Amino acid sequence: MTSRRQERVDETIRRQVSETVLFELKDPRIAFVTVTRVETSRDFTLAKVYVSVMGEPEQQQATVEILQKAAKFVQSRVAPLLKTRNVPAIKFILDDSVKKSIRVSQLLHEAMGDTHGAETESAEENGAQG
Repeated sequence: MTSRRQERVDETIRRQVSETVLFELKDPRIAFVTVTRVETSRDFTLAKVYVSVMGEPEQQQATVEILQKAAKFVQSRVAPLLKTRNVPAIKFILDDSVKKSIRVSQLLHEAMGDTHGAETESAEENGAQG
């Protein structure tokens, strides 16, 4: 269970990492990156930064590796904003929950479309009989 303090630290890190990736990292290979969430350890020694990256799986993994190489720089931008004894080490993790939610949405849409189509066919059959 996370405390309010931990939630505030997570949100502070998320905002600062987002700004740093967007405005300060100049590597052209880093594109279409969204920081989706941050989870810090209880002792604030590790911050798992989940990112969503547009593109093919190979591009996504390459982007995460580039971000991980820039983690110390990103950490240096986060440090002044935190009021913790430790500045968490940052670990970037590819977040595929956005991709999964899009897929679930597509499946639901297809299922709803098929159900709607079956209802329409049934109504047409009933109308033709009456």
